[in-house]
Amino acid sequence: MNKKRIAIVGTGGRALSFTEPVASTYRDFNALVALCDVSPTRMAYHNELLARQWSHPPVPTYAATDFDRMLSDQRPDTIVVCSKDSTHHDYIVRSLRAGCDAITEKPMTIDAEKCQAILDAQRTTGRRVRVAFNYRWGPFRTKVKELISSGAIGRVHSVNLEYLLDTSHGADYFRRWHAHMAESGGLFVHKSTHHFDLVNWWLDAIPAQVFAHGDLVFYGRRNAESRGDGRFATYPRYTGSGQKDDPFALDLDATESFRRLYRDAEKDDGYQRDRNVFRDDIDIFDQMGALVRYRTGESLVYSLVAYSPREGMRVAINGDRGRLEYHEFVGSHMNRAVVSGEFRNEKHGSAEAAGEWIQVYPHFRPSYRVDVPPASGPHGGADHILAEHLFSPNPPADPWNRVAGHEQGAASILTGVAANVSVQSGKPVAIADLVMLAPEAQRLSQLV
Repeated sequence: MNKKRIAIVGTGGRALSFTEPVASTYRDFNALVALCDVSPTRMAYHNELLARQWSHPPVPTYAATDFDRMLSDQRPDTIVVCSKDSTHHDYIVRSLRAGCDAITEKPMTIDAEKCQAILDAQRTTGRRVRVAFNYRWGPFRTKVKELISSGAIGRVHSVNLEYLLDTSHGADYFRRWHAHMAESGGLFVHKSTHHFDLVNWWLDAIPAQVFAHGDLVFYGRRNAESRGDGRFATYPRYTGSGQKDDPFALDLDATESFRRLYRDAEKDDGYQRDRNVFRDDIDIFDQMGALVRYRTGESLVYSLVAYSPREGMRVAINGDRGRLEYHEFVGSHMNRAVVSGEFRNEKHGSAEAAGEWIQVYPHFRPSYRVDVPPASGPHGGADHILAEHLFSPNPPADPWNRVAGHEQGAASILTGVAANVSVQSGKPVAIADLVMLAPEAQRLSQLV
């Protein structure tokens, strides 16, 4: 059989979650034909991992400025986009126009103009865009979808979702390029896209209006100085700073992955992965909240805090026949094993026990706990299931429609984009005033 020709643009840590299944589990059906990045050092490390871990021959590498030449030389069928968020739209649009399909890491892009460019290119070319929302594929989250769809709590009218990022995982967004709104869209887009997509999918609903607020209250120089921690704000980065008493310090020489993907690659593009979270130039929020109204009348109350001592999510879903609560507390993402591009920060941790559970509270009947079979692997086993649906020629049937296309990707990011606009204006923002998503559609399942 003819193998699907796949190229990957952006070879940071997250790209390994796509390199691995293409190069190993699904290599009989796919051929990894090229890597593209601004950094030759990172691409060389990926080629080394291909040989060392999966006995895969090295693949051609292309500078980011040679992306179009890569498309011409290698003629890939699919481009996997794992580059900086602000560049996703450019690679997606160019791929579609070259006759390729695209798989993009979330978020699909970061603002309304870039979102519109993707939708226009897809409409013009007819090519396929898929967004890798791995949250949808976790067994517990799929079970929530199943329970709602089965009518366990009747028709849903409202959702409350609180997400806590701890001072290891949460702080990491403030070290990197994510700390700049122009590069990531802030956490309302980069991180919350997961949560907005989950609720959209659970409810099978399309967001219509958003009112939001956001602040920077913990990270940044001014906040450190107001707490009396100003000494931590006096150096630009962590590696080599000598600030061993700083609980936020990150040493890029501590692990091979950090060193090879970032420390050694600084000479290529100047990107510093370990910048001080208390520096001056951070312009994203570390706490935020949003009220979302859907086309079909449901509402979402959402909050995110990026400086919590524990990490996890609390969700309450209220229906006219009861209430469903989903809790997930995972400790610290940065504290877990290095798998598929996620790194361990040995220095920090959470004292909270990890756990995930669902409880249903029907009206006028006893509540009950819902059993979910255990799963293992990155993101609670979700990455493996997602990879099968992305890279297997015959994935199993999926009654829950978890594969997300360009319009569903847009529905998620536009919630965060509208939230950012609302914070600036102090007013509610209609998503249709930013980008028009299929005005006749009432349910998310009607979007691609």
